[in-house]
Amino acid sequence: MIKANNISICYRMSHDKIQSIKEYLVALIKHKIRYEEFRALEDVSFEIQKGEVVGIVGNNGAGKSTLLKVISGILKPTRGSVELGGNVVPMLELGSGFDYDLTGRENIFLNGSILGYSESFLKSKYQEIVDFSELGEFIDIPVRNYSSGMIMRLAFSIASMVSPDILIVDEILAVGDAAFQEKSYARMTELMSHGTTVLLVSHNIEQIRRLCDRVIWLDHGKIVAIGDTQTVCDQYAQSNR
Repeated sequence: MIKANNISICYRMSHDKIQSIKEYLVALIKHKIRYEEFRALEDVSFEIQKGEVVGIVGNNGAGKSTLLKVISGILKPTRGSVELGGNVVPMLELGSGFDYDLTGRENIFLNGSILGYSESFLKSKYQEIVDFSELGEFIDIPVRNYSSGMIMRLAFSIASMVSPDILIVDEILAVGDAAFQEKSYARMTELMSHGTTVLLVSHNIEQIRRLCDRVIWLDHGKIVAIGDTQTVCDQYAQSNR
């Protein structure tokens, strides 16, 4: 379902303290702009089969979220390619597609359309989304008045309302309070049981152990290990002691 072929992403970072367009143009003409290359990902390759749940672990800055954005089509790799065997639903930055001046009800249809859901589908799932989010009467209040937890609950409820071929998940199972987290976990488990292929990033190693069939360990943009969940999680945990 997912085949990553030597994915690399390289950024050019300038260390010059240029404070205006004029200074930039002068430095550019005089060839005085100095760049340093930063490799967020370097020659990352792997294959994920249909129905597999694969976790990605690594310390902050390892390249986990960058990799998910490449697979989701948000970022284009500097080198390499990604082959996908079905439709992808990314759960990356929940609520990023919301208009905060609109109500929760209006954002269900706005955010749902951004995720590729049809209006008829959203209408058929509307009450289920509201019930799952537990927002009740607050659904008709502008989102700018929501707490961050309420926004996350609504966003998760919308994003998880479909059974995609491929689900990309980045640290979103820590949504809301403990009770809602448990409900979110149950929803994810339900999606997985229907044959959805899942790529999951989490700093919670116990969550990775519970959910995943295999694990990819990233460090400084490179793959350290790929293998069965317990073995790779043990190796990763040992390296952080």
